[in-house]
Amino acid sequence: MKKYRKLPAAILGFGFFLILGLQQCMTVQAGGDDYLEQLRGGVASVLTPVSSNPVDTVNATAKELNLDLWTETEEEPESRLVMANVKSALNVRSEANESSEKVGMLYKDCGGTILERKDGWTRLQSGNIIGWASDEYLLFGDEARDLANDVGKMVATISTETLRVRSAPSADSDTCGLLPQGEIVEVLDEREDGWICVDYEGTDGYVSSDYVALNFLIDEGETVEEIQAREEKAEESKRHVNYGEYTADADTRMLLAALIQCEAGGESYEGQVAVGAVVMNRVRSGAYPDSIHGVIYASGQFTPAMTGKLNRVYEAGNIYPSCIKAAEEALAGVSNVGDRTHFRRNNGREGLVIGNHVFY
Repeated sequence: MKKYRKLPAAILGFGFFLILGLQQCMTVQAGGDDYLEQLRGGVASVLTPVSSNPVDTVNATAKELNLDLWTETEEEPESRLVMANVKSALNVRSEANESSEKVGMLYKDCGGTILERKDGWTRLQSGNIIGWASDEYLLFGDEARDLANDVGKMVATISTETLRVRSAPSADSDTCGLLPQGEIVEVLDEREDGWICVDYEGTDGYVSSDYVALNFLIDEGETVEEIQAREEKAEESKRHVNYGEYTADADTRMLLAALIQCEAGGESYEGQVAVGAVVMNRVRSGAYPDSIHGVIYASGQFTPAMTGKLNRVYEAGNIYPSCIKAAEEALAGVSNVGDRTHFRRNNGREGLVIGNHVFY
């Protein structure tokens, strides 16, 4: 008798974002300039759940789009996850050969869903990209799943009008802040007592699981059109910046300060400077865009930029003085993390630990 087994949670979550990507592909054909405007800055696709049960939503949408998120098998399910195995970027092409047109790029730690495989090539979907990539630069099966679990993020989307963030997993504990409906925050731990530990401006906060929807997020690639739109926006921002002296106009300085607040607003000043230094190290590195705007809005790199929180903080203008000062120091060339270009919540990864972050 044949069995139908659900894919692992991480893969199921990725399939959910794949569905969103397909929906957006439809939108770009009909949406025109409005859709391209939403893509400026290379912002990756992020789900805003429409159901209190994400799995139900996946099932319903999958049927509508004829997507098979489960694999029929006698034994173990065959994973449809594929991950890029590159140091920088991988071309995705219209056909299964090197001479065909480039339709997009997959970056380091980006993932996609297998659509077809033949002759050492894989047809995949990642975000809005649908195309072929060489198997030489891809990971499959257990290797792909291990990498996805290492680089992916579990995120919580607020499903009520306003949700209190508590200092401890108790309704009687102090309120750290408020999260509006639709806000997306990174999940650090899901407790059995109905509370979820989330990253709130760089520190641990707790929210009730009754008022959030959980999803697993993996970085996606960019189409040629998305890359072009992002680069045009970055080029525009560079007209006001002199990176020889690492000076920037007021808008760029405040954008960096807003990112620092989103990522490390609850950290020590040293931790805030470190986040700013990471951005500037990327600007100086040939592996990333050479403008602050380009680095911050590069596809899938900074969660606040991806979810829209950064834009809200920047536009509100209520940026902490310490974050503004940290941005100014980073722009002046100060780095307390050496030439490191990455950071994440301290989860045991080797690197330089400052507060709740590890830099590597």
